[in-house]
Amino acid sequence: MTKGVIQKKEFKTFSMDLAGRTLTVEIGRVAAQANGAAFMHYGDTVVLSTATASEKPRDGIDFFPLSVEYEEKMYAVGKIPGGFNKREGKASENAILTSRVIDRPMRPLFPKDYRNDVTLNNLVMCVDQDCSPELTAMLGSAIATAISDIPFDGPCAMTQMGLVGGELVYNPTAAQKAASDLALTVASTREKVIMIEAGANEVPEDKMIEAIFAAHEMNQKIISFIDTIVAECGKPKHSYTSCAVPEELMDAIKEIVPPQAMEEAVFTDEKQVREENISQIKDMLAEKFADNEEWLALLDDAVYQYQKKTVRKMILKDHKRPDGREINEIRPLSAEIDILPRTHGSGMFTRGQTQICTVTTLAPLSDAQRLDGLDEAETAKRYMHHYNFPSYSVGETKPSRGPGRREIGHGALAERALIPVLPSVEEFPYAIRTVSETFESNGSTSQASICASTLSLMSAGVPIKKQVAGISCGLVTGDTDDDYLVLTDIQGLEDFFGDMDFKVAGTHDGITAIQMDIKIHGLTRQIIEEAIARAKEAREFIINEVLTPVIAQPRPEVGPYAPKIVQIQIDPSKIGDVVGQKGKVINQIIEETNVKIDIEDDGSVSICGVSRPDIDKAVEIIEMIVNEFEEGRIYQGKVVSIKDFGAFIEFAPGKDGMVHISKLTNHRVNKVEDVLHLGDVVRAKCMGKDKMGRVSFSIKDAQD
Repeated sequence: MTKGVIQKKEFKTFSMDLAGRTLTVEIGRVAAQANGAAFMHYGDTVVLSTATASEKPRDGIDFFPLSVEYEEKMYAVGKIPGGFNKREGKASENAILTSRVIDRPMRPLFPKDYRNDVTLNNLVMCVDQDCSPELTAMLGSAIATAISDIPFDGPCAMTQMGLVGGELVYNPTAAQKAASDLALTVASTREKVIMIEAGANEVPEDKMIEAIFAAHEMNQKIISFIDTIVAECGKPKHSYTSCAVPEELMDAIKEIVPPQAMEEAVFTDEKQVREENISQIKDMLAEKFADNEEWLALLDDAVYQYQKKTVRKMILKDHKRPDGREINEIRPLSAEIDILPRTHGSGMFTRGQTQICTVTTLAPLSDAQRLDGLDEAETAKRYMHHYNFPSYSVGETKPSRGPGRREIGHGALAERALIPVLPSVEEFPYAIRTVSETFESNGSTSQASICASTLSLMSAGVPIKKQVAGISCGLVTGDTDDDYLVLTDIQGLEDFFGDMDFKVAGTHDGITAIQMDIKIHGLTRQIIEEAIARAKEAREFIINEVLTPVIAQPRPEVGPYAPKIVQIQIDPSKIGDVVGQKGKVINQIIEETNVKIDIEDDGSVSICGVSRPDIDKAVEIIEMIVNEFEEGRIYQGKVVSIKDFGAFIEFAPGKDGMVHISKLTNHRVNKVEDVLHLGDVVRAKCMGKDKMGRVSFSIKDAQD
């Protein structure tokens, strides 16, 4: 006889009101073997967030191996995955972007010398469209890590902000998101802002700053809530093996390569020259330390740290940048369009050693990207921006494995920046794809891709409302909050060794996108305000002095190689006549005119083709199908059938009329074949309806 013990599992529950909805966290209910686990409920949204770490550091690496996963399960919204394989496949673009948003604020809060593998996993199990699963996962990761035994200088919290009717909204619902001019996510520690991600409809700088710090205040309430959870459920943090570079190694390097020599090595505006200088220093040190295997293993990291301290000291104390620029100076700029003769549009933007070429492709709306995800409100994407970063752009060689998370993130950022200025579907009934190819990279390629895309869209004849430009500002900080320096247009070295990459894109009138990454424990309001103001000055300079002289307005029409699209409206009840049985009629029109036709349920018809005469012919055929024959009007058609009493003429697929033998010519005709043959194209005049209600035609009256 089977025996067992039935035991009720004990767990702890914590709740708070968050923007008018209840956030509930269950600790100890599930996933007990993870280092930390939080079963999150926000409204009816349910996410399981876990944090796990390896027992030992990973050998042979000089970085913190953090992995963040956001798993979307289609059962969360009551769907079975589409396609042949009815199982979730690779992560969606939204899942990748959400993982990045969780990673960016949390990574700086782990110890810098920590090399244990850490995985933050977020399993989306149920979705309430008014309670963001992305936000729930962000909070869940922060809570799971805070209560775990993994070293972590948290907690941190995240809040989403909307702007509806000029009023700020915390954690907006689905309806509020649809009406919002702002999609902002802000992460904070107890004292400072640690991450900003935003898309906006030209929101002014002062309103953006107000929204950022409204979110920061909300984050403090969430952190207080997390503190209560940690106080009851938190584990002691475990000890770990430090992978910091030994001080004696750093001292030995400085004896061989004094600070002045390192300054001379990095002080150049040529990335290749600087890399060669550092390579020579490494070779010299490797020769000196040939007998010390332990130091040789740490040499790359040690030289990196030495470069970092040198560059930071030069910038912060001496106000000297590696390439000799002023603190607020942008690298040399250039722009051009139409470098590819047969694409629909192309633009190239160069900033120092960063160079991007963006190519625009136009297509009918049926080519828009279909989305199969957890967001039921968004099922298709009309504008697509893709970003590529090949190894040759940084002088390296490695095989292409498709876009990684960084490429997807940069593409999404540029897409977000440009969407507010795109024309509506009614104004411009096209699907639009822009592809940014990185030719050369030395810092802030994502913002260069925004500038290049503006050029490319305008050259393609896309009537964008305004020009958009982007710039990235950097930061070097000292020992106090007041000891810092904001840098305009950071290059790669300043990004690697600095504390911040603050990307801001927008028009003359406001911000359209922000992405902020930092490597320190947060920014003060003073730093954020200065960075946003500096970015505004820079983007206005780029628009006025670089983009506008090349192309001031979008071209008035699309180019000769781009498809032309004409939209007409028909009676929805006539859609079946245009389509025909099994698509016979519409396929015949497409074959005859070499166009593409898309019909919506409301009767809107888009005819797309490269040749304007072909489009006009297709429009004429469709209008003939859906409209009644007009008495007295002359039509052109093809003879498709000959009878003893006359001939049948097809004026449009599925729509024909009869010409009686007496109406063929002005003289007597004995046989129809004496005058007409199958396939003849003739003109015939509509004579109206006969006594039996049939529409008749006359060829002889069309010749008058």
